[in-house]
Amino acid sequence: SDSGSDSGSEDSSLSDSELQEAFSRGALKPGLNVVLEERPKRRNDADGLKQCLSELKQQLAWVERLDVTSGQVVDPASQSAPNKDAVDPENDFQREMSFYRQAQAAVLEALPRLRKLQIPTRRPDDYFAEMAKSDQQMQKIRQKLKSKQEAMERSERAKQLRAMRKYGKKVQTEILQRRQKEKKNILNAVKKYQKGLSDKLDFLDEEQTSSQGNKKGSASQRIKKGPNAKRRYKNQKFGFGGKKKGSKWNTKESFNDVSSFRSKVAHNKGPGKSGKGGKKALNKRPGKRARQKMKSRA
Repeated sequence: SDSGSDSGSEDSSLSDSELQEAFSRGALKPGLNVVLEERPKRRNDADGLKQCLSELKQQLAWVERLDVTSGQVVDPASQSAPNKDAVDPENDFQREMSFYRQAQAAVLEALPRLRKLQIPTRRPDDYFAEMAKSDQQMQKIRQKLKSKQEAMERSERAKQLRAMRKYGKKVQTEILQRRQKEKKNILNAVKKYQKGLSDKLDFLDEEQTSSQGNKKGSASQRIKKGPNAKRRYKNQKFGFGGKKKGSKWNTKESFNDVSSFRSKVAHNKGPGKSGKGGKKALNKRPGKRARQKMKSRA
């Protein structure tokens, strides 16, 4: 294959040399070859350009030409001298504002000259000019632009809805993952406690605090009000809950504490407790059978 390619290249080189020799002898027929001419050199013919300009110029009155030439206009805000470097050509706003001020200066220069020549500069009230496009075509263009704008607004709303749904799904999945993780951690802690690997029940407190934290959002929206009078009375009378079972059990400290012991009360010798003949015995009403016996004796 390499030898065949070498022979092909040799044949092509030989054929090129033969063609060149035939071209130099003039043996090639016309139409088979193209003679490339040299590119024309560029010339700056200033005299020819001035001659063309003089031929194009027409010595007409200013009314026929209506041309106004004005230089750079001073910015009224800065009130500084005109400077060529004051306007940055790369700054679109400065460039367009310089064009705008230059156009205003040209108008202020041309209007007095037109009024001096008694040329009207305002359109008359009964002026009518046929528009380049008909009203029907302009109406179609307006409808097309309006439909295009509505389609863009619809697409923007749909894009916002998709973004909101995507964000909502993301938040929902994060909440579910967090709940599953918390549930898994609690189950693992319970298993460790059951197996005796851990003796701490902190995970129950964490679960309670997490549930209270979830309820904070709804509770914060409600108006916080204090307890009513009935609730305050019950709280004062019965306390605020807490541990009740085993609250009256004696301990070593309570058993040894005898500071609140009173012998008169303990042995029924206090005021109003002087035995059977006390106030309670006098004030006590006899029973039914005792009253019947008293009647029968009487």
